[in-house]
Amino acid sequence: MKSTAALQAAVTAAAPFDGEPSDAELDAIETEMPAILADVALLDAQIMTIDRTPSELDERRIRRARRRVLAARRDLANQTAATGSTLSGGAA
Repeated sequence: MKSTAALQAAVTAAAPFDGEPSDAELDAIETEMPAILADVALLDAQIMTIDRTPSELDERRIRRARRRVLAARRDLANQTAATGSTLSGGAA
């Protein structure tokens, strides 16, 4: 049986991790931020109606939030397609 202790030094030495996101990762987060905020707004609207029957106002609020999510994801997809870059992660 091989010891993994000798292999660990080779693996960890290859990619030092300082715990901070790289500039590319920060740029990707900034690009995805409108979609992230739209998702949060939809969750907020849904959470408000968890313990009660949604009123007509609640239903409109959720519908509006869903449309914002779809629009933000569409804009993100179009922006990504126009620049030819790929974004990692995301719920879309």
